[in-house]
Amino acid sequence: MVQSRRNKASQRSEGDDQRHGNSRRHRRSDDRQATSGRKQRREPIENNGQVGRRTGKAAQDAANGAAEDEGTLLRADTFTNAPKVSRRTLTKEEREELAKQEKNEREEEHRLAEMADKGPLARWWIRLQRGRDKVSLGMAIVALGVVYGDIGTSPLYTAQTFLAGQGGLGNIDRNGVLGMLSLVFWSITLITTVKYVLIAMRIDNNGEGGIFALYSLIRKYGAWLAIPAMLGGAAFLADSVLTPAVSISSAVEGLQTIPFFAPMFKANTNLSLAITAVIIALLFSVQSRGTERIGKVFGVVVFVWFSFLAIVGIASLGNDWSVFEALNPVYGVKFLFSPHNLAGIALMGTVFLSTTGAEALYSDMGHVGRGNIYFTWPFINIALVVNYFGQGAWMLRNQGNKAYNDVSALNPFFEMMNMNVRYVAVVLSVTAGIIASQALITGAFTMVSEATGINWMPHLQVRYPARTRGQLYIPVVNAVLCVATLSVLALFRDSEHISAAYGLALTITMITTTILLAVYMWYQHHRAFAVLFCIVFLTIQTMFFVASMAKFMHGGWFTMLLTMVILLIMVTWNDGTKIERSQRRHMRPSDFLPALDKLHGDFRMPYYADNIVYLTSDTEMSRLDTDIFFSIFADHPKRARAWWAISVETTDEPFTREYSIENFKTNYIFRVRIRIGFKVSQSIPAYIHQVMHDLSRTGELPRQKSIYPKIDADPDIGTIRYVLLHKALMPESNISTRDALSLRMKYAIRHLVGSPIKWFGLAPYNPQIEVQPLFVTTRRPPRLRREPLRDARRIVGEKNSVGRVTGIGVGGGIEGITDKASDGIADNLALLAKSVGAAGRVAPGAEQRVEKTSVITKFGGRGSGTAGNERSGASHDGELSGASAAGHGAGAAAVKSTAGKSASGEASPDRSLPDTQASSESGADQSDEPRPSVSGEADIPA
Repeated sequence: MVQSRRNKASQRSEGDDQRHGNSRRHRRSDDRQATSGRKQRREPIENNGQVGRRTGKAAQDAANGAAEDEGTLLRADTFTNAPKVSRRTLTKEEREELAKQEKNEREEEHRLAEMADKGPLARWWIRLQRGRDKVSLGMAIVALGVVYGDIGTSPLYTAQTFLAGQGGLGNIDRNGVLGMLSLVFWSITLITTVKYVLIAMRIDNNGEGGIFALYSLIRKYGAWLAIPAMLGGAAFLADSVLTPAVSISSAVEGLQTIPFFAPMFKANTNLSLAITAVIIALLFSVQSRGTERIGKVFGVVVFVWFSFLAIVGIASLGNDWSVFEALNPVYGVKFLFSPHNLAGIALMGTVFLSTTGAEALYSDMGHVGRGNIYFTWPFINIALVVNYFGQGAWMLRNQGNKAYNDVSALNPFFEMMNMNVRYVAVVLSVTAGIIASQALITGAFTMVSEATGINWMPHLQVRYPARTRGQLYIPVVNAVLCVATLSVLALFRDSEHISAAYGLALTITMITTTILLAVYMWYQHHRAFAVLFCIVFLTIQTMFFVASMAKFMHGGWFTMLLTMVILLIMVTWNDGTKIERSQRRHMRPSDFLPALDKLHGDFRMPYYADNIVYLTSDTEMSRLDTDIFFSIFADHPKRARAWWAISVETTDEPFTREYSIENFKTNYIFRVRIRIGFKVSQSIPAYIHQVMHDLSRTGELPRQKSIYPKIDADPDIGTIRYVLLHKALMPESNISTRDALSLRMKYAIRHLVGSPIKWFGLAPYNPQIEVQPLFVTTRRPPRLRREPLRDARRIVGEKNSVGRVTGIGVGGGIEGITDKASDGIADNLALLAKSVGAAGRVAPGAEQRVEKTSVITKFGGRGSGTAGNERSGASHDGELSGASAAGHGAGAAAVKSTAGKSASGEASPDRSLPDTQASSESGADQSDEPRPSVSGEADIPA
């Protein structure tokens, strides 16, 4: 039955459109086509499969409507370059890139096939290249530039900080140097190599690493896991703000040690700050080019840097290899708890500096691939260890050298080189500081993208400049990081103060990552190993955290403040999303189709637009979101030829372009899902036009014509109105203060970070943003109680404290008029009581009627009066009470007689009284508006 009504409604709609000339033809290219078109309009009209000829007035109306159908009025495409889809599914550049990629894959497969018979090692390599740990030389270079920048700068300041904490080179002995080297070596080995490279990197989420990717794998095991995940992610992002500032500023300050630059820095104390700010701004400005391009340039520099670290370390070792006794962990444990350790437990804060890039290594795994990190880490590890041990060998050789006893900020890294090599070291360290910042920036992009995937952060515009989806760029995050980093630089001004805040937040991230890794291993049935892992690494990293807390009052507070702000954003966005989803409802076709069918065929309702397009994040295809349904019927119903609910999904493939349709067996409601690759431009309007044309050609969508010019320059598709739905919390919602605050903060954040209108290219088409109420378990408010209406005249009387007037009738008079009443009101009441009282004698047995007589006198000599029935018999102003003769019989005559005497001037100077008595005689209710006096001869003074 519903389907039959829809068919009839569709037929009526088509007939109505034809009668009114709403269905238009294409613009004809010459006069012959125009003449042919006019002849065709004179022929019988086919409607609903039946051919008939119109006669009489109906035919004349049809001819008049058809005369207006002259095709499009203007070729809009000559004045606009609106995007249109091509007949091809791939661009020329995309085809070339895919062809190049396929060629490389064929060549790689051919090389692997040739190696199949070259022994077990070759077969292992073949399995490696065909698995998820694939290694390529190009991406290995990218890994050097993207992943290892942060950990590669730690040799610049780790040994320097150690000497400063011990009071200088003269205060340490061999056991102290070996103890420091032992702690550094085993920290790098346990934290970076074992925990992150060998364990954490094996636990990935579709190739992505980081604490959020790890949480996505284990969140099904408990809601409490969101707490460490949010805290660790917020701390990592906070550290991403400080790393560029401290790395680049410390490297730029190294230029001051070069004699050629020293005078310039001495003359201008802010020169270092200005150079650092320029470098930071340039670094963030090139992020849009992608980590692959940046990584290849940085990768070569990082390879040179780590090679330099290894070479100068080996040169400093010389022939003294006894320093490698520090590989024994006993030296580190003894020195940590030795009375000769002047720094105490704070020594672990110094040792922690050697592992600061480990978390970034895990987060950047999705950018470069796990196999490339496995391939490059041994080289990085060896270069770091050799350089640290080279610095230790220099300290052992010079521990008795009195020339270094009074040197402040002694840095073994530069001192172990001669002056010529030191120039190269300073230049390379500046470059390494820039690259260290790159590692944290790319890690921040990954973390935010993963947080968006689990609805802990707003959905942002993401770009993919490279061939793999892991290499991404988020414009909003890049801008926020740039502004925050420059703000940190302006606040702390130099690396010494920035380093006081550096590293504290990262210890929190490491602790929370350890907890999540242990949970994953526990539920993967490796429970004994999970317990051992948790005990060992929590012990080490808790010591790091306690040692780093010494920095809190010297700058660590800023890092913790940033962490709390980011954590607040995550919590509020997560809570707000949960509240909104708890309210989301869907409707089955049997529920929404009858109403839409009725509206579609209701000719009394004008068209809101030919097509109304709703962009939604809802992925449900078989049902309709109630927000869309009620938007159609909100206020004035939005009638259209077709309604569209469209969702957009991004795939893991680079150049996917496809869509799916559900029309619910109608020709006016369409649910569309568009799937596009991560490198495809999200030009949604062009794709929507393509979908409409496809459906029009297949007959699923009735033909639409538009004679008026449009900005999209498409006369074959009617007008399109885009609608985006936003939510607003209703005051009736039964919601806690915290949840209400979460929703308001979510909406404020969404307003700041941008709108899908720009991402999807809808801004030129004037989209409509519609706010719909969000009801969350609404409570029923108590009912209103109806109050009887209070007469305004009674309120005036009460304000003037007019006493009760009694005795209207025989012997009646005035009682109790207070001295607060005005003289004018008292005179009027007295006169009224006297006149009505004289007329109040009625014949015995005559029926009396209780009436109310009230007088309102305005100051200034104008008055009015009304008389009417009163259920209680009480007046409002003077509360006149008693029996008043009115209506029929002698009482009425008596009133007239008395009124006549008063009017002649015998009894009263009041000229407004006859008007009052006249209304009393008629018994009709008069208006509350004041009426003028019948005579102006003697106005009553106020």
